[in-house]
Amino acid sequence: MLKLAAFVVLAAATAATAASAQDRPRHFSQCQAIAQGLPGARYAAYQGEGLPVLKAAMTDQTVSITFLGHSTFHIVTPEGVTIATDYSGWHRPEVPPMVATMNHAHSTHFTLTPEPEIDYVLHGWSDTPGEKAQHEVMLRDTFIRNVTTDIRRYGGEEKDGNSIFIFEVAGLCIGHLGHLHHELSEGHYTEIGRLDVVMVPVDGGLTMGADKMSRVVKRLRSSLVLPMHRRGPPVETFLALFGPDFDFRFAESATVDVSLNSLPKKPTILVLQGL
Repeated sequence: MLKLAAFVVLAAATAATAASAQDRPRHFSQCQAIAQGLPGARYAAYQGEGLPVLKAAMTDQTVSITFLGHSTFHIVTPEGVTIATDYSGWHRPEVPPMVATMNHAHSTHFTLTPEPEIDYVLHGWSDTPGEKAQHEVMLRDTFIRNVTTDIRRYGGEEKDGNSIFIFEVAGLCIGHLGHLHHELSEGHYTEIGRLDVVMVPVDGGLTMGADKMSRVVKRLRSSLVLPMHRRGPPVETFLALFGPDFDFRFAESATVDVSLNSLPKKPTILVLQGL
């Protein structure tokens, strides 16, 4: 009965998807398991219009990630999409990116005057009180979405003031935690799904204490962890919170090239040059 029920639910979901697709184009995350909550159900993937389908050839496609400074990374995809994370204009690539993601915890994480050449400027916050930012952008080979979290403000808290941006490209799930101020709930982890690569602030307190941040990293269990946003304590303070389940490497460059085939077998914290 459980298998039959799971089949019925999945069939209904597929039918609803097909119906909604007639109204507006949709994109689907490959980093989230659509059958996760169904007892006895096997993971399934809907292959249809609007859904990027992982192919065998994709495993060798390489995404380049360069640390520019603070919490800004420059991402270049196989089809030439360029993205700058937490873009404030302080740390710029040589050419304006196609996409700039931002949050507004501090002025070092956003700018209200980005270059006009940037095609997509994605704010991690909403300017409408009571609403939260929602992004689903498909650009060439890259699907960009966000999961909102709260941030501290003087005298209180701003709900949904930060976004974790997730970049799905070449079969990889790449996440940037932004200015994360609190541990994630199970609901957050469900929204995020799998992260193969995660960019994590290691300032030890401006965002969140190192112990709490390390618990988030351990829970995500990404193959590759890229520290960022280091202010104050040396990065070794953060690394010391991880045991033998993690490897550590100090890169000789500010750039790392990542593919599904090149992901480390054991979770690895890679400190890029410039941190």
